[in-house]
Amino acid sequence: MRQLRAARADGSHDRRMLRFTTPKLLIVDDLGLRPLSGDEPLDLYEIIRQRYERAATILTSNRSVEELAQLFGDPLLGSAAMDRLLHHAHVLELVGDSYRNPPPARGRKKGGNSMKGVRDES
Repeated sequence: MRQLRAARADGSHDRRMLRFTTPKLLIVDDLGLRPLSGDEPLDLYEIIRQRYERAATILTSNRSVEELAQLFGDPLLGSAAMDRLLHHAHVLELVGDSYRNPPPARGRKKGGNSMKGVRDES
């Protein structure tokens, strides 16, 4: 989003947008970690709109699917973005302890199932 904001300032926004809309796979990590501001909701929506049914997008977030629409600041814009994102989507919700900060071992077995705690909501 910072790159697109800077591109608006120097007149290269359309060219910079292609960097996010044309790859076969776009990975957006930690969506919603900070609020979207200014034109960021519009830029994100435009990326989603242009990639819809044309290219794969992977989003990671610590927010629930229901919370993501609120990031757009406009219910209509958020709804339109989420409709496109969730159509044909596979939503995986990781449930349980964080892998970065696991709790102290409490009888945990080594080599356990790495997919335990994953719920597929597709």
